[in-house]
Amino acid sequence: MSQLFLKKSGLLVTILFLTTLVFGQKSDTTITFKVWGNCDMCKRTIEGSLDVKGVKSVDWNKDTKIISITYNPQKINEEKIHELIAASGYDTEKKRADDKAYQNLSRCCHYERKSQ
Repeated sequence: MSQLFLKKSGLLVTILFLTTLVFGQKSDTTITFKVWGNCDMCKRTIEGSLDVKGVKSVDWNKDTKIISITYNPQKINEEKIHELIAASGYDTEKKRADDKAYQNLSRCCHYERKSQ
């Protein structure tokens, strides 16, 4: 009987450990912020710049200029997200795109840039 008790106790401990492991992990994070741009081509480029590991979903609204991003903070952080968007030529609230990257955008994508 004690051997059966030990087996059941071991199984219970294993189940509790696995439950803690699965549910104890950080969940995805969703952030929103402004990204300057003009058109559907901008939308494709901005959203495409975040086609990286750790980013679950991206939606940029060309009318409001607001982007919504859901990501896994264990694989990517908010600073890196801003850097990736800026590297594609678009200014964010926290990161200004390099002038060369901005100039390489299609003419229709040249938005009015905020001052430095």
